[in-house]
Amino acid sequence: MDIFDKCYQFTRAKETIEAGIYPYFKPLSGNDGPKVEMEGRQVIMIGSNNYLGLTHDPRVVEAAIDATRRYGTSCSGSRFLNGTLDLHLELEAKVADFLGREAALIFSTGYTSNVGAISTIAGRDDYIILDKSDHASIYAGTWAAQGAIVKRFPHNNMEKLEKLLSELDPDKGKIIVSDGVFSMEGDVVQLDRLIPIAKKYNARVYIDEAHGLGVLGDHGRGACEFLGLEQDVDIVMSTFSKSLASLGGFVAGPEEVINFIKHFAGPLVFSASPTPAATAAVLKTIEIIQTEPEHMDRLRYIGDYMREELRSLGFDIGTSKDTPIIPIYIRKDETTFKFWRRLFDEGVFANAVISPAVPPDQALIRTSYMATLSDDDLNKVLTIMQKVGKELHII
Repeated sequence: MDIFDKCYQFTRAKETIEAGIYPYFKPLSGNDGPKVEMEGRQVIMIGSNNYLGLTHDPRVVEAAIDATRRYGTSCSGSRFLNGTLDLHLELEAKVADFLGREAALIFSTGYTSNVGAISTIAGRDDYIILDKSDHASIYAGTWAAQGAIVKRFPHNNMEKLEKLLSELDPDKGKIIVSDGVFSMEGDVVQLDRLIPIAKKYNARVYIDEAHGLGVLGDHGRGACEFLGLEQDVDIVMSTFSKSLASLGGFVAGPEEVINFIKHFAGPLVFSASPTPAATAAVLKTIEIIQTEPEHMDRLRYIGDYMREELRSLGFDIGTSKDTPIIPIYIRKDETTFKFWRRLFDEGVFANAVISPAVPPDQALIRTSYMATLSDDDLNKVLTIMQKVGKELHII
């Protein structure tokens, strides 16, 4: 058997391209945030994680340019050796202060933040307990945690979580890892129920705030702040590639734990450090979040408005609540692709999501909104959604 056989046998992408409904790897030739240039025309973007719309804020752009002029385009080394800038240390202190944590550690991507932290914290015979809807990077972290025992519970099902924990060896280390905001469902972890269960069974709690930071909480600190339980969470992780308008990620928590990760996480030690431009952009974005809450206020209004309107049109939006992520469940893969194509034809870009990113019967159009979308943009999207939904007999 040729190891490439599986590659030659993969025909699904080619078939959907030939059918004109392939929704992935669409190149942008221009981007101002809420509007993007694709295939020579302008479309409304409702598929971005640029929740606060700050990737085009002139202050963020200038911060990135200034840092590039001072430090160059790359650090040309890992954090562990020659690739740590004073700018990196400044950002780590800023993140720790912003979140009220003892220490923080930045990585080159959010994905490697989860892989590095989880695989370093959990070792042989430790238990890692996951919500089944956790992000792929969390799962990757468990695969890299050599010898760790992975257990999963149904999405946000705290009864099943407690039953699972009650059956585990009480003398082994345990860490519960959950998204704060779930990236497909658009709902929030039931932290008020999870925390007491974790304490009862002596388990640590690790929350991924990738889609919560800059979105939830009075100060934008995420789901943990939103739910009033920040001090009960041991480790917080997030990415810089969403509300923070850049690239990279971090973990934050007790100083001793962060120091341990700093010295043993392979994805940190063996990866090039975040670029000067990316680092400076995050510093400026955090400053804007701390001083200009109107961006988050606008985002929350948009999320609530679109959730109410889409539901009233008859779309199945599942359990989405309190966030700018609103799934539209189509269930069938081919119909999902057709729905995506018709939206695109009408001037709207969203994301088509099928298995294995979601269970086989949960294919959906993932919509996510930016604070910079205008009311006219939103109402145009709703008009198009209604037209296409009726056309394809979804509503």
